[in-house]
Amino acid sequence: MKKLIAFLTIAGMLTIGLGNIAVAQQDQEGEQTEMATDTTAMENDSLTEDAAATEPAPADAVTEEAEGPQGFHQILKEQFIKGGAGFMGIVLVTLILGLALSIERIIYLNLSTSNTEKLLNKVETALDTEGVDGAKEICKNTRGPVASIFFQGLDKYEEGIDVVEKSIISYGGVMTGRLEKGLSWISLFIAIAPMLGFMGTVIGMIGAFEDIAAAGDISPTVVASGIQVALLTTVFGLITGIILQIFYNYCLAKIDSIVNDMEDSSITFVDILTKYQQKNK
Repeated sequence: MKKLIAFLTIAGMLTIGLGNIAVAQQDQEGEQTEMATDTTAMENDSLTEDAAATEPAPADAVTEEAEGPQGFHQILKEQFIKGGAGFMGIVLVTLILGLALSIERIIYLNLSTSNTEKLLNKVETALDTEGVDGAKEICKNTRGPVASIFFQGLDKYEEGIDVVEKSIISYGGVMTGRLEKGLSWISLFIAIAPMLGFMGTVIGMIGAFEDIAAAGDISPTVVASGIQVALLTTVFGLITGIILQIFYNYCLAKIDSIVNDMEDSSITFVDILTKYQQKNK
């Protein structure tokens, strides 16, 4: 239930961010409309007063506006709008879902990381002072897959060391599966995002050829819009795939680190139980 709440929270935050972008876009369009209306009124007034004296003013205004620096966020938003709401929106949804799953996995994996050396020392001390029950209590109160594996091994201690080893191996596989949960969906989004971009490219090129056929001319002005849409969808699809691939590789590296830690600590744990058994014979 906690994972579901965290996932929905992350997706909601990203959705709210998308809504803010849309609102900002509407505000920008309203401002541009107002600016266009004011500019038209100014041009009409200037034409009635003195056409020759007022012609340079709009040119200067255009020059200043063109020279004004645009931020990366503004440029990205403009290019996203030019790419079209159809496929660009689908690519954006893919990015949001992939990021939500990636962040949920990163949080889970970081919470699953524990100081195994410190845990082994506590378990060994508890075995010497309080016995198996004390060591089980230590593992029960410690989060992470390593502590859970130790608990399963201690729970089978009365059945012998061989049974403990089998229990550790079996439960270790279960914990590894839990660590890898959700990675297949992230991998799916990594594959889908570029495909959607390429599909937008194909559709954009089809539209460009339709424009050529309708106009009977292959001038750049006829095919420019279709080619622009085609290239933008590809770019955003590739960007989405790259971002998700980085998160995916981080999760894989984190899982490998935790699994290696589980295997090393399990070997030491079995040695500790063997020494404890020999001491209490």
